[in-house]
Amino acid sequence: MNDPINHPAHYTSGKKEFLDVAKDMLSEEEFIGGIKFNIFKYIFRSELKNGVEDLLKAEFYLKYLIKLKKGE
Repeated sequence: MNDPINHPAHYTSGKKEFLDVAKDMLSEEEFIGGIKFNIFKYIFRSELKNGVEDLLKAEFYLKYLIKLKKGE
């Protein structure tokens, strides 16, 4: 089942989720920068595009960043 917030089909169609692949390929600094960019992007565009769905996506990335920083 497609979960457009936490596990969008277009990011989970391969053997690994996109975030796992990106984490493996980028430096820690690059990866965290990408996560921060996504948080900002989804908050910024929420009023112009997908409203609450974009805010939920921003929340997903913020929670993901918090887990990274906690070492989870």
